[in-house]
Amino acid sequence: MLKTKILIWQLVLITFLLASCSVKEEKAITILETTDLHGVILPYDFIEKKEIKASLAGVSTYVNQVRKGERPVILLDNGDNLQGQPAVYYYNFIDTVSPHIMAGALNFIGYDAGTVGNHDIEAGHAVYDRLVRKYKFPLLAANAINKTTGKPYFKPYTIIEKNGISVAVIGMITPSVPDWLPPELYSGIEFRDMLETAKTYMPEVLKEKPDVVIGLFHSGWDERGDQTVEGSHNDENGVSAIAWNVPGFDIIMCGHNHNVVNKNFVNSKGDTVLVLEGGSRSEKIGRADVVFHKDRKSGKMKKTVTGKIINVNDYEPDKAFLAEFSAEKDVILEYVSKVIAKSEASISSRDSYFGSSPFVDMVHSVQLDITKADISFSAPLSFDVRISAGPVTVSDMFKLYRFENMLYTMSMSGSEIKKYLEFSYSGWLNTMKGPGDHLLKFQVSKDGKPVMKNGQAWLRNQPYNFDSAAGLEYTIDVSKPEGKRVTIKSFTNGNTFDPEKTYLVAVNSYRGNGGGGHFSAAGISAKDIPDRLVRSTEKDLRYYILKNLEAKGTIKPLALNNWKIIPEEWVKKARVRDYELLFGK
Repeated sequence: MLKTKILIWQLVLITFLLASCSVKEEKAITILETTDLHGVILPYDFIEKKEIKASLAGVSTYVNQVRKGERPVILLDNGDNLQGQPAVYYYNFIDTVSPHIMAGALNFIGYDAGTVGNHDIEAGHAVYDRLVRKYKFPLLAANAINKTTGKPYFKPYTIIEKNGISVAVIGMITPSVPDWLPPELYSGIEFRDMLETAKTYMPEVLKEKPDVVIGLFHSGWDERGDQTVEGSHNDENGVSAIAWNVPGFDIIMCGHNHNVVNKNFVNSKGDTVLVLEGGSRSEKIGRADVVFHKDRKSGKMKKTVTGKIINVNDYEPDKAFLAEFSAEKDVILEYVSKVIAKSEASISSRDSYFGSSPFVDMVHSVQLDITKADISFSAPLSFDVRISAGPVTVSDMFKLYRFENMLYTMSMSGSEIKKYLEFSYSGWLNTMKGPGDHLLKFQVSKDGKPVMKNGQAWLRNQPYNFDSAAGLEYTIDVSKPEGKRVTIKSFTNGNTFDPEKTYLVAVNSYRGNGGGGHFSAAGISAKDIPDRLVRSTEKDLRYYILKNLEAKGTIKPLALNNWKIIPEEWVKKARVRDYELLFGK
């Protein structure tokens, strides 16, 4: 009996010692990711001129809190930081001598690595080349290749060591940049396929024997039905193809399409990959926790990876961060508050979805004035904004024109222009069989009804692809099938519109480089698009709109009323319903 008790106590003691050893040998690390910040650095919206909750100041609070724990922390960013808020525009293009606020903010928080986004490239060489030198961390993009050297223009990957844990981070950018941006913004750089690049670098990275391998990709998670099919060179959101086809990644952190993703994905080898995407505009943080533990049977180290999404709204702004950039806030606020003109009427982007509107037509008028083109194409770039009557300030220009696009003058035939418009309205307007149908194309559920999010319906396409035309008189008959709706009557000045003749059109550089697919739908291939470019502005279109309005002093926004949707009785009834679905009563 005594021997039995002794044996039991020995077993208990051995179990305790093994458990103790297991705890001592266990190690862990936390990886945090922000993405698509779009200039939301301070808890203030410099466009709407109001306080906001989520910003990098709140991110700083959370990061500081996590760093106080026992685990080492790695902080990563996934790009698209240099466009969106006037805060970054100001230091990109207005004050290029003072320290850039984005470099200051990311260095202050203490980032370990970042990936380049397409909107960072949009700022141009002078801006992102400068920031590469100012960031105290490497900027990554393995598939952005220097045409001269044949090597990555930015660093392809980095190895980060924290408390004896080695973490490899491979960065890549969506290869679709040439489809959206003027070549001069990325001169000397070629954007290669992400999947093939990942296959190239994974063996090299694994030779470093990292404990954790992370893909930091400025490209969205877009899970497809057949992951074995390799994506094309221009696969904008091809992350899932990489997750499936390239074993070795423990975590893939995404960006670009502003989604919130936290899921486990089983790859072709049967291994589980954690996929995280943290929304946009400093509202979310992707968090991955990696715990290492020794398997008692094999004696080998294993790791458990778990993910979560952090809401930055739950954290107050870091007071030290706010103090650090208080002077910059004052400077930016002074810049956006400058009055450039007086408006005799209020305008809203809401009207732009249902016909000719003062909001879009103001842009049309400026584009025609600058280029002297025959026709202008433009869209509402912001879904729901308003510029009030009275003083018009610099901040209002960011409402009117959201992106830093150049203004192109291009040549198109009359038949191509009609195809362009047919394509634009097919992505915008529903085919109506009667007055009870929807006019707009909404995101719909399986039962065919509009999907409601927070009490509002969502459009199926992005507003910035809803191009209308100025300079022409035309109608869109939504009772007819797509591709046979647009009837161009004449030019606004009364001249005949000839499908066989060639005309000059004013269009932004995003569209002029193929963005949205309008030129492709018109029958102009990607390789032929550059031959259609007649000239381009040197600066972004917002700059010229601002100067145009400043020169006028007083403006009276009016709809050109050069196009309309028919049958008018159907449209009149559908407009009321669809307006309420989009914006409420």
